[in-house]
Amino acid sequence: MQNSRRGAVDPFIVMDVMEEARAAEAAGRSIIHMEVGQPGSPAPKGARARLSAAMESAPLGYSVALGLPELRARVAQHYLDKHGVSLSPERVVITSGSSGAFILAFTALFDAGARVGLGEPGYPSYRQILKALDVVPVGLPTSRENRFQPVPADFAAEKLDGLLVASPANPSGTMLSRSAMQALIEACAAQNTAFISDEIYQGIEYEGEAVSALELTDDCYVINSFSKYFSMTGWRVGWMVVPEAHVRLIERLAQNMFICAPHASQVAALGAFDSAKELEDNLKVYTANRAMMIEELPKIGLQNFAPPDGAFYIYVDVSHITQDSRALASDILQKAGVALTPGIDFDPARGQTTLRLSYARSTEEIREGLRRLKAYFAS
Repeated sequence: MQNSRRGAVDPFIVMDVMEEARAAEAAGRSIIHMEVGQPGSPAPKGARARLSAAMESAPLGYSVALGLPELRARVAQHYLDKHGVSLSPERVVITSGSSGAFILAFTALFDAGARVGLGEPGYPSYRQILKALDVVPVGLPTSRENRFQPVPADFAAEKLDGLLVASPANPSGTMLSRSAMQALIEACAAQNTAFISDEIYQGIEYEGEAVSALELTDDCYVINSFSKYFSMTGWRVGWMVVPEAHVRLIERLAQNMFICAPHASQVAALGAFDSAKELEDNLKVYTANRAMMIEELPKIGLQNFAPPDGAFYIYVDVSHITQDSRALASDILQKAGVALTPGIDFDPARGQTTLRLSYARSTEEIREGLRRLKAYFAS
């Protein structure tokens, strides 16, 4: 049977690493998971309690395509509370995770052959979803001096139909300042380039609050998720905020592509908003883990990184050790029992000399992972 050219996307390497780690665990080995961008904590108790109650009183069938009105209103309230942005709930779209939001956004904004700029290093699925939709991802190599975030000069010579940024970013954990975000928005407006802001790690911030693009413009798409700060990765529920004129366009696409986000997950998400203390306790764990990583990694010989402003990753330059990050990650997994993600997932051109380390697990696990890494590199 013939294959589609659009289906020829690259693998999501971190998922391959997860499978290799799972197989090692199934064989009886102890593995420390520093590869996956997934909180070690479960969904908040408030989320689970709200869903449990709803399951006893309602069938939880299809919701409307744009999401439960109560949840859309609660997301809008979140922007007022956190960012001081008065937002109509009508502009909020509840999606099947941020992945569903990216599919909807890219389909709504770009025709086949359109060119969309992506800062590199960056989340690998951006590129692959764009390619599967016959849209051209344009890698924009970023620098450590700019904290691995794009600046207008990076795409001044490109004819882009769209620009996608992330703050806090994966894999670097760095954030755009208000002025840096404003400069990108203005550069895009001048070139008639659609601006998409991935904000799924917002809430996980350490030395200042992340800026939402909605604080600066309404002429953008903003994508967020309950996966990271709200600790609900497997529930597959996120949201998107779009310009008012795009709501009906997105609704038609969502009706046909997804029908709706999982109703049960939407109910749980409402409960997650009422779990502030538990979520802040999770943040305290990430904060302690971050401090430990920043202190201990240089002692191991992994000192070349930009300290993360948010998220729960450290992106390390290992060019003094290897030119093959995938082989190094595999060797560390086999010999030290620590799963890490090779940088080629995030930067096809330069990722052979970088690793991403996640510190989203418990402090005890991260401490043990660092102990094993120290022993590995010492040997």
